[in-house]
Amino acid sequence: MFYLVQKKLKPNAILFISAILIGLSYIPDSFSSPKRKEINNSFIANESISFVTKAIERSGPAVVTIDTQRLITSSATSRNSKILLDPYFEKFFGLRIPYEIKQRVEQGQGSGVMIENGIVLTNAHVVNKSEKLIVGFQDGRKFSGKVLGQDILTDLAVIKLKGKGPWPKARLGNSDEIKVGDWAIAVGNPYGLENTVTLGIISNLNRNVSQLGIYDKKIDLIQTDAAINPGNSGGPLLNSQGEVIGINTLIRSGPGAGLSFAIPINKVKTIVNQLLVNGKVIHPMIGISLVNETSLDTNNTKVKVGYVVPNSPAAKSGIVVNDIILKVEEEYINKSGDVVDAINQNGIKKFAKILIERNNRLININVKPIDIRDLPENK
Repeated sequence: MFYLVQKKLKPNAILFISAILIGLSYIPDSFSSPKRKEINNSFIANESISFVTKAIERSGPAVVTIDTQRLITSSATSRNSKILLDPYFEKFFGLRIPYEIKQRVEQGQGSGVMIENGIVLTNAHVVNKSEKLIVGFQDGRKFSGKVLGQDILTDLAVIKLKGKGPWPKARLGNSDEIKVGDWAIAVGNPYGLENTVTLGIISNLNRNVSQLGIYDKKIDLIQTDAAINPGNSGGPLLNSQGEVIGINTLIRSGPGAGLSFAIPINKVKTIVNQLLVNGKVIHPMIGISLVNETSLDTNNTKVKVGYVVPNSPAAKSGIVVNDIILKVEEEYINKSGDVVDAINQNGIKKFAKILIERNNRLININVKPIDIRDLPENK
């Protein structure tokens, strides 16, 4: 227990103490050592430059603006024509209606990032069907570009610049090392506003966007809350060290919030290599859609066949709806993405051994995948 002891101070003592306090008020650093001043100055200097600034300084110069032009052709009934016929009559009776062919130039803009000397990476939808590409850098230089290859299913394209460098290159990271909660920095040109930077975190990994009703993306994506707006497409998603961990690809807007997605850079590396070597990407498939079915009793997930494409390898091998896929080659299946990964790893040149469960029976089935482009021709 503490006791307060009151003691009267003499007037001289009061004046002495007051003088000391007044002196300290005029000399605030009286008890500060030179080392302490050095530490404080260093702290202030470090705080003035954020990790976002440092990250942008490393890879920001490699982010480019891509201006595109494509020729749009449309037809309309001639204004001079006084004949209005049903198109079916025109088809079956050979009647021709005068048409006017209208052409217009559609301009677009997106983002990209230089990964090698003269090689720019962007989204396929940014450059698809473009007849003219102009790639602009932050320092004001502009170059013509040519599409070396593009893949619609993964929404990636590779552009080769015409001209001579030197060009800045972005540092590629490792998307297998990122975790939910890590910083995410999106860089691009939303709405034509060049060199725009937004900050967020990694919200989810391996996001299957089919849950959102998006079925034209074949790979799982990185989800982030860093704002990615129209025009950001094709730009990089950076980590806190300024390394590219993904390529911004799409947004999903909703009331009060938006979802942003990026293609993992490790998957990008594989796709880019195929585009540079072959000009296209092989997508092995067996012709099934998959459903993740979770049991409320055991909390275990079963991967079931939801649909079998007619005349596909799966249909020819005997796979049917409601079959449960347990294993593909040596890979045990826990989610639908595991099946896709295993089929991709198997390729199209050899059979894949698939273990299924049907009516409480285990069945081994051999299926030879084909490229998804060959499916309509598969008889």
